[in-house]
Amino acid sequence: MEDLVGKVSIVTGGAMGIGKEISLRLAKDGSDIAIVDIEREIGQKVVDEVKAMGRRSIFSQVDVSQWDQVREAVDEVLKNYKKIDILVNSAGILGPVVTVLDYSVEDWSRIIQINLMGTFFFCKAVLPAMIKQKSGRIVNLASIAGKEGNAYMSAYSASKAAVIGFTKSLAKEVAPHNIVVNCVSPAVIETRIADSIGEEQRKVLLQKIPMGRFGKPYEVAALVKFLVSEECMFSTGQCYDISGGRAVY
Repeated sequence: MEDLVGKVSIVTGGAMGIGKEISLRLAKDGSDIAIVDIEREIGQKVVDEVKAMGRRSIFSQVDVSQWDQVREAVDEVLKNYKKIDILVNSAGILGPVVTVLDYSVEDWSRIIQINLMGTFFFCKAVLPAMIKQKSGRIVNLASIAGKEGNAYMSAYSASKAAVIGFTKSLAKEVAPHNIVVNCVSPAVIETRIADSIGEEQRKVLLQKIPMGRFGKPYEVAALVKFLVSEECMFSTGQCYDISGGRAVY
């Protein structure tokens, strides 16, 4: 269903995992894609895949925790495509799986800077263009950990809870400009990040999911696709769970 033809999308963390799947899904449905990631080599491969679908695509190597790099990347997209219709903030890190007592100040700050500040930076950078064109779709990747809190993942949980709160606040601010802002809160999804959790923690998290399995990246991408489409017109400021039944509120 090519209902995104003519749209221009930025996907942060678009080189792998959920971000890559989102990039390819939006491209499949017609959108040109700007891939933003810290990993240049694999990011360029996704660009090549998007181009093979007949879409335009560029790659920007960006540390999302750095405002100057974010602003330059957004300027590059506007230079190439003259507009930005869709932003998906998928870039994020898990961080150490340790107790609060064992968390270093440096690790805590780094997780907040990437997961929360990176989301804020990209939203702030694209909003002038979206407000000018009187339209836009923003989807921020949060986590069930941001709603329930995962033991030994306190910084990650805190950062994702903040993303949910930020999404709700921003949505109310920009609603008069026809900009729709929502977030998605997955449970564990089968990605490289999930592989880094450790077998014992994976077992604990799996037991919380009534469907008895972890999610797939393409399932998250399908939900994101709906949220950035024209079919999602009157729903904004919402947190959409994709958790196999783990959270139902």
